[in-house]
Amino acid sequence: MIRTSEALAATEDLKPARRRVHRAWFVAAVTFVTIIGAAAFRSVPGLLIDPLHQENGWSRGTIGAAVSINLALYGLTAPFAAALMDRFGIRRVVAVALTVIAAGSGLTVFMTAAWQLLLFWGLLVGLGSGSMALAFAATVTDRWFSERRGLVSGILTAASASGQLIFLPLLSWMVTRHDWRPAALTVALAALAVVPFVWLLLRDHPADVGLKPYGAREFVPKPPPVTGAARRAVSVLLSAMRTGPFWLLAGTFAICGASTNGLVQTHFVPAAHDHGMPMTAAASLLAVIGVFDVVGTIASGWFTDRFDSRRLLAVYYALRGVSLLFLPMLLAPSVHPPMVFFIVFYGLDWVATVPPTLALCREQYGEDSAIVFGWVLASHQVGAALIAFLAGATRDAFGTYDLIWYASGALCAAAALMALVIRRRPEVGGGGLEVAAGRSAA
Repeated sequence: MIRTSEALAATEDLKPARRRVHRAWFVAAVTFVTIIGAAAFRSVPGLLIDPLHQENGWSRGTIGAAVSINLALYGLTAPFAAALMDRFGIRRVVAVALTVIAAGSGLTVFMTAAWQLLLFWGLLVGLGSGSMALAFAATVTDRWFSERRGLVSGILTAASASGQLIFLPLLSWMVTRHDWRPAALTVALAALAVVPFVWLLLRDHPADVGLKPYGAREFVPKPPPVTGAARRAVSVLLSAMRTGPFWLLAGTFAICGASTNGLVQTHFVPAAHDHGMPMTAAASLLAVIGVFDVVGTIASGWFTDRFDSRRLLAVYYALRGVSLLFLPMLLAPSVHPPMVFFIVFYGLDWVATVPPTLALCREQYGEDSAIVFGWVLASHQVGAALIAFLAGATRDAFGTYDLIWYASGALCAAAALMALVIRRRPEVGGGGLEVAAGRSAA
């Protein structure tokens, strides 16, 4: 009996160790699923350019302008969203954002004029998506993880690519076989379907459930709500603008957005269609980019935990620039091996830039890094917005996208050089931007 009691006691002591999967990983999983659901809208713009042009006679420049508004607001809303999450909590901000995305996408089926495309797809979907952009992933990572931040950043960043992988083939099939309207409604339903998961399963801070952040040695109390979200976002921006690294990070990330979201994601399908490739085949190639984007981004997060983030960025941008210079020679009516190689190569590099960029923001700006990254992300989307419009206008003017492919390749080469110029700094403590600004001025 004594031995049995001792065995039972030993078993009881072992029970807590068996269920030591930290709650942070479940929060990361919910965040991953949420970003996948919201990523559906990012798969649509490139599929709508030709159908809207043919149905309504709207120019590609006009449609590109709506995409530009969407992309710009996606970025410009992000820093305020990070501050709003500090004030009202992650769950509330993300749930409202998903609802706004669903409303904007759903209302597009009733459009009768081009200005409505600018309002619904540009304004509403742009505001909603910006409120749960990569700043959402950055906030979750900073609050719930003290270790493995690079890996988690890579996984959450890959969620957008996973959404593209899931939705692109389905949406392109809908547009080809039926109409663009069912595709828009699918996006609206996908965004709404995620809201219950966010509200029921997501938690704002580890202290809400009495836990330490993953890897932390000490308990971190939940900070009180921060008032003046907009004022804080602007003040953080003004402080960051006094430092050199901010401009380099913003510049490189603007080129990142121009060469991915603005150009390839928006215009690859119509560009391939110009060369005789069926829309479903071109959309499937974009989906394959999403497959390798997941692999590349998670690997980039792993690399970021181990190697110099500046050198990683230089390599990523240089390789991307080379691939874009070759793309005009690869477009053809059918899919051939060199094009498949480009898709794999480009996919591995698609948003591999995010984990090292986020790591450099943390290194430079400490506790203000999530908001600073929000502003850096804003530059990413402004770059994407400019190229989305310019690429459409270029196609209208010259009848080809070739010029814009070459220009983007050259910009990527410039971004590689800019990344190497960023100076390393030790971890910034509680002083945040003020310390970084003082060091930069010195």
